[in-house]
Amino acid sequence: MLERRLTRRSLLGIGFGSAAVLATGCASADGGAAAAPTTPAPTTPVPTTAPASTAAESTAAATATAAPTWAPGAPARAIVRGTGARPEVALTFHGSGPIAITRRIVDILAGHGAHATVFAIGQWLASEPEAARIILDGGHELGNHTWSHPPLSTYGPDAMYEEIVRCRDEIRRLTGGPGAFFRQSDGQYATDEECVQAGRAGYARILNYDVDSTDWKGTSTGTIRAAVAQATAGSVVSLHLGRSNTVAALPAVLDDLARRGLTGVTGTTLLR
Repeated sequence: MLERRLTRRSLLGIGFGSAAVLATGCASADGGAAAAPTTPAPTTPVPTTAPASTAAESTAAATATAAPTWAPGAPARAIVRGTGARPEVALTFHGSGPIAITRRIVDILAGHGAHATVFAIGQWLASEPEAARIILDGGHELGNHTWSHPPLSTYGPDAMYEEIVRCRDEIRRLTGGPGAFFRQSDGQYATDEECVQAGRAGYARILNYDVDSTDWKGTSTGTIRAAVAQATAGSVVSLHLGRSNTVAALPAVLDDLARRGLTGVTGTTLLR
């Protein structure tokens, strides 16, 4: 598994030398089926929840249920998708890469009336601080994607926490806040320990995703379009900044969504 994660990390081109049911522990909200029965906690209405580590969540139907009121320091709830009550999908980008590509993606989103959540890597923000302003000025939101994009699930608790906190503090330095969500690096679904440490760092929610565009593999425009075509109302779509194939595919991806009556929105808007 580590070999697979490291391979994906290299394909992402990250190098900073240059530029259902509430589960105990790591709970997830807004979509999916639970892997095992659990005991409900005190309730506040939110979308359906499920264990984030369960791969079946990506295809499970979302229904309304209850989840606990989050307290600072408690494990974060890991969300896979929304309920699908509105014709919206959350567009999410893992953030790093040339600032010119970031500008281009923001321009394409604006031209299609779409919005997104950008999960920024802390080292990238530190080296390209204007990226935060470009993203926010475009009406998008920032999330935390760790400081250096390591194979996070292999880290011990304190090292994992440090990766999350360093990125959080960089986002706060640039924007005044910690970002809307946390998303783990090198994994589609958050582990229990990642939920614990994200909560310890002050994040109530982790935003996983149910649709992988596969753009990180360097796939073609057609392949990316076909992957995103699997999205349905309530889906959370994973895309990447810093990749020319993503830029090439994005206009068609957004047109495809629009033809199906789906609007691209931020994670916060999807889950409102």
